[in-house]
Amino acid sequence: MADDSSMEKLRLFVAIPMPETVRNEIIRFQHELQGLVPSDAIRWTKPEQFHLTLRFLGDVPAERVAALQEAIHAVCRDSPALCLRVQGIGFFRSAQSPRVIWIGVSDDEGRLVDLQKRIETTIQSFSPEKGTEKFAGHVTIGRVKILKRPEIGNLAAHAEAVKDRLFGEWTANKVELIRSELSPNGANHTVLAAFHLAACKK
Repeated sequence: MADDSSMEKLRLFVAIPMPETVRNEIIRFQHELQGLVPSDAIRWTKPEQFHLTLRFLGDVPAERVAALQEAIHAVCRDSPALCLRVQGIGFFRSAQSPRVIWIGVSDDEGRLVDLQKRIETTIQSFSPEKGTEKFAGHVTIGRVKILKRPEIGNLAAHAEAVKDRLFGEWTANKVELIRSELSPNGANHTVLAAFHLAACKK
């Protein structure tokens, strides 16, 4: 009989953590939106889970995690730190039919997209999940459970009114490999490894 440990799989993703100053601004915005909808209409992302996801891997065999970490480390040590801006609000699928509420994350040099592409290429052999065709940096702040049309209108109107709000800027010098364990109360996240980016190029 095969050893049970050899069958273990970990649900993983690669992400950039956010500083507390930016996190606090997003919390304030969540509170604004919470006043526009019923308390059970949206599952709000916990502040400790605010992050910029670079790639969701899905279930990875436990015995391959060490090799995965080495692969990510190889990418990060040759990638410069990122000067990131958190700005703008949007919805997946759309403002008229929202499923996810997000805040945008971007940089002026295009290094974020380059880093994501390198991560994407590196981890393909480790992940059963199909990658995103076009990466757009964002932080998910809420997932819609059920909303009535007037409530959707209120959300869309408020998002439009503050669409260019700046939530903060920071130099991101770290990438994390995170385990996500699902539970009835939502996902629990554990950082398995952190990888430092190279000094920011001027």
